[in-house]
Amino acid sequence: MMREKEKETLKSKIESDIHELQKQIDTLQEKAKPIAPDCSLGRLTRMEAMAEQEVSQKILDKSKLRLTRLQNALLHIDSPMFGICIECEEEIDIERMKIRPESVRCVACAGSRH
Repeated sequence: MMREKEKETLKSKIESDIHELQKQIDTLQEKAKPIAPDCSLGRLTRMEAMAEQEVSQKILDKSKLRLTRLQNALLHIDSPMFGICIECEEEIDIERMKIRPESVRCVACAGSRH
């Protein structure tokens, strides 16, 4: 069972991660904007810009997904099931939770999914 102090530490980590992700998402949204066809770039530079835009969009999508998961974790941090693996129903190691507080699977179950 997770102790109250551990929950407080995780809550601070989640809030900090959410804040950082929101800043990152704002920056990525600028980079992922479509490149105007009339933009005066050379052919190769335009292709490079489009490739960079595609990479930014993928990172943006992953960042938004993690943000949603972190917000969900924050909503459920006081739930008795917070920190319990959804597969094996064992407690998720606190060290894993400190790194990825949005984790819903223990290392063993997360590893067996790949």
